[in-house]
Amino acid sequence: MLLCQLTEFLRVTKQYLPHVARLCLISTFLEDGIRMWFQWSEQRDYIEATWSCGFFLATGFVLLNLIGQIGGCVLVLSRNCVQYACFGLFGIIALQVSEQHVCLSNLALGGGLLLLLAESRSEGKSMFAGVPSMGQSSPKQYMQLGGRVLLVLMFMTLLHFDSSFFSILQNMVGTALIVLVAVGFKTKLAALTLVLWLLAINIYFNAFWTVPAYKPMHDYLKYDFFQTLSVIGGLLLLVALGPGGVSMDEKKKEW
Repeated sequence: MLLCQLTEFLRVTKQYLPHVARLCLISTFLEDGIRMWFQWSEQRDYIEATWSCGFFLATGFVLLNLIGQIGGCVLVLSRNCVQYACFGLFGIIALQVSEQHVCLSNLALGGGLLLLLAESRSEGKSMFAGVPSMGQSSPKQYMQLGGRVLLVLMFMTLLHFDSSFFSILQNMVGTALIVLVAVGFKTKLAALTLVLWLLAINIYFNAFWTVPAYKPMHDYLKYDFFQTLSVIGGLLLLVALGPGGVSMDEKKKEW
């Protein structure tokens, strides 16, 4: 019954789901780029003070981040030069890791970009031309596998390690579903269920718009909100694309 409803949902949303998924997935980059535009001087001063790199180098760093993130997001959403846009956003992740030393969440965002690469990559026009194929698996399928695994890292950044009953329940349900996504078992159903679960939690617990902008909690909730939205985007892309050939769902067809 659930599978029939899922099939009907995918049929109805077939044209719109990938667009919504891409927007959610890159929302972290888009929000960060817009924030840099409106907080230009604060960002520049922070980089200058942290790196002791001088006014011009700090300005160049902020400008590169701003153009790279907003430009990359525009290209992804408009479906123009998506592969180059993804590589550019990978570069932004590397820059931010060197600036902030935040490895797990930034690395996890790379999982979403891998899924975008897998979606945009045509089977006939491989980026990996000349690479020998392994059985019936293609580089696209391995990118989907890598994207699923990195989505697990992205999800881990959302876990709340406290002793409250709801946090424990949230972590157990979410972890069970993300494990199903990672191994590719009932992937679309598990991913869509996790999307609905995370969407409800995100709106309820990370409602940054209810906190005045001058309070530190506003920025904290805003960061968590867009991180969760990026996870939701990656999961929606999995719902639209499927898990790929390197998954239990595909292997079951062979058995």
